[in-house]
Amino acid sequence: MFARLLSPESPLQSRLFFLAKRFVAGETIEAALVAVREINAAGMTATLDFLGEDVVERGEAERTRDAYLRLLEAIGRGGERTNVSVKLTALGLLIDEELCARLLTDIVERASSLDDPFVRIDMEGSAVTEKTLRVFERVFAAHRNVGPVIQAYLRRSTDDVERAIRLEARVRLCKGAYREHKHVAYQEMSDIRTHYLRLAEALLSRGTYPGIATHDERLIAAVRHFAEINGIGKGRFEFQMLYGVRPDAQRALVGEGYNVRVYVPFGTHWAGYFYRRIAERRENAFFVLRSLFVR
Repeated sequence: MFARLLSPESPLQSRLFFLAKRFVAGETIEAALVAVREINAAGMTATLDFLGEDVVERGEAERTRDAYLRLLEAIGRGGERTNVSVKLTALGLLIDEELCARLLTDIVERASSLDDPFVRIDMEGSAVTEKTLRVFERVFAAHRNVGPVIQAYLRRSTDDVERAIRLEARVRLCKGAYREHKHVAYQEMSDIRTHYLRLAEALLSRGTYPGIATHDERLIAAVRHFAEINGIGKGRFEFQMLYGVRPDAQRALVGEGYNVRVYVPFGTHWAGYFYRRIAERRENAFFVLRSLFVR
């Protein structure tokens, strides 16, 4: 219901975007690049994500591909320090894996000429985890400038991390934001943190420039401690955080010499992403409630 009320076709969308603007950079490429330039000026890099998922029409998947090609052209002209991130269900994963792999390859090949040629594959719900990794490995076999997200709360992720390490693929490690069954994912935060740290240690020790994606102060402190005591230099990994979430912590890490990348979503299909952000953290929900009364 929430997603339908705020869909691009809804008359409420443009009127309610002010609620999402802390977490979503805008609805256009131009707005997103303005946000990236501000992030770059603060000493950080970015990842741009054109929002959209669960596409079930071939033409819509191709239009998503085309939007990414326009985005990459704009980055090439402007020289912003950013790469891009894609959701495979927006590129037709639910329609046909062959189609999805072809459209992803188009994006990866175009990105290869940029200063930062990397393309991140976002991870979605567990129902498409295996398909997502299958398409990733297919494209990675020919193009090394692509890598997956792995969600620490999934019980299968230990094997997925080990596979990525053997491939020498760049992994973004996050906790996970989708509602999953207890047989598929850890439910207690203490268990999720334990699993996250174990996977992070493996990636830091044996992985290829991992992205440590978390806003959790305990995990950030634990990762820093592990890296320091094991002689893992600050240039061998990066912290990753979301646009609009804990900006003070982002700046503090930069001030201490860590690489920090900010995930910057944009586009008209912002409702689903926005809902997950306010569901994740109590303070995000409070911010949105305040926005209803103070503008």
